[in-house]
Amino acid sequence: MEEISNKLKELEGKIEKIYVSVEKTRKYFQWTFIATIVFFVLPLIVIAVILPSLMDSITNVYGGI
Repeated sequence: MEEISNKLKELEGKIEKIYVSVEKTRKYFQWTFIATIVFFVLPLIVIAVILPSLMDSITNVYGGI
């Protein structure tokens, strides 16, 4: 009986270590996702909003030449 109890405590310790490792990995992937959104997707959205007015300005400047 004591042997089973010791094994269960050993397994609980290992499971706790696995949980900590999985949480670190989850946080790493979460921050990688946030960084991807900030540095890739948001600039694309900004370009999509600004580009039409920029092209209009450029056409007006060079259209009179």
